[in-house]
Order: sequence, then C-alpha cells, then structure tokens
Amino acid sequence: MSRVRLFIDHPLGAGQAVGLTADQAHYLFGVMRLGQGDRLTVFNGRDGGWSAEIAVASKRRGQVTALAQTAPQQMPPDLWLIFAPIKKARTDFIVEKATEMGAARIMPVQTEFTNAERIRQDRLQAHAVEAAEQCGGTYVPPVEDLVPLRRVLADWPSERRILWADEARFGPADTLAGLARGPWAVLIGPEGGFSQAEREMVGALEVVTPISLGPRILRADTAAVAALTLFQAHLGDW
Repeated sequence: MSRVRLFIDHPLGAGQAVGLTADQAHYLFGVMRLGQGDRLTVFNGRDGGWSAEIAVASKRRGQVTALAQTAPQQMPPDLWLIFAPIKKARTDFIVEKATEMGAARIMPVQTEFTNAERIRQDRLQAHAVEAAEQCGGTYVPPVEDLVPLRRVLADWPSERRILWADEARFGPADTLAGLARGPWAVLIGPEGGFSQAEREMVGALEVVTPISLGPRILRADTAAVAALTLFQAHLGDW
C-alpha cells in the first residue's frame, strides 16, 4: 500500500486520467513532496482502491492516471450514527472516529440541550474524507446537515432499529446478545442529556433498544466511540 492515499470523487478504472483540485495538488506536491511519475493510492468510495501514477504535477493543478485495482470496495455495516454536536474539536473527533470505525452514515441532530445551533457540514465531510484516507478504508460516509431530532424520528424507517445509549442506565455494559443483525442506528445524546420530553419520545418508539455503556457517565464523544465499539463487536463486521 502506498504511503499516500487520496480520495477522488471520480469514476476509477484502468487507464483513467483524473484531474486534481487545487487543494489536492497542494497536498500531493507541496506537502507530501510527490512529483511526476510517483505512485499513490486513490479511491472514490465505490470502486475500491487503485494504484495511480502522477502524470502532471504543478502548484495549483495536477493529474493522476489509475493503473490497477489494489483493493476491492469494502462497505461498512448498515449502521448510522445519530449524535448531537458538541464543541468544534470534539465534534470533529466524533466524525473522524465514526468514519474509522465503520459508520455508513453520520447524522448530526439538534436537541433541546445541544450546544451547537449550526455546523459546517462541508468541513465535517472533509474530516470524514481525511479519516478514510488515513485509516486505509475505501468508503467515505456522508455527513448530513444538522436537523432537529424530532424531524429525524418523525420520518424514521420502520425497518431500521435504534440502539439508544441511554445516559440514565448505569451498570455493566450491555452485550447486545440476542439482537438481530440488519439495518441499525446508534443514538448518542448531547452533553446535558436528553430532555424529559425527548426521553419519552425516544423511549416510545418500538424500534428503540436502550442500552447501558457501563457504570460511569461518559462524555458525548467517548460515548459515541464506546457505542460504536459495542455494536461492531457484536452486530458489525469486527
């Protein structure tokens, strides 16, 4: 595997020439010090990983040519992460770790106690791309824009179950024994927890399974990693 991996939103195939954006050219030629003839790995989230050769290299533009597929497309489990954004750096952390750990879709939601009233969806999507480039994955989960939790749950598909990391449940972490594989989502609350009205709304849904993440109260970003780990170990592809 090449030490440099680059996500390219373009179809890939043997002999396919792909132009680079100015940011990609800066990264490859200014930061990584690559030049014409050097090799790297590229992927687009659909066609697996490909070895590629730099055909054109300049400060603000470039072109690579796909040579051969080096890895098949690896899709994550059908798992969505729903979480309430927190401070900027910690929200970035959640998106990065969710990408690394195999979330198929990342959904920030607004709750009554959510600290952030808006997000930079494009910036968070860029963090997901960077995480996929660094962890060797071939899939980049879409990061949705911020929407109210009530709206998300009002249109929730009945076939997708929700694993609710309920901060009010303490004790040994649940094992998820007996739960069936299939479409799932993990729901993580805001730093202040869900309001009573939100708790009643979530708890009333038939698709919801509340779980404990252990005997200690976890920060929202830690809870996201813990819940994804628990899911992957029992119902995912680990």
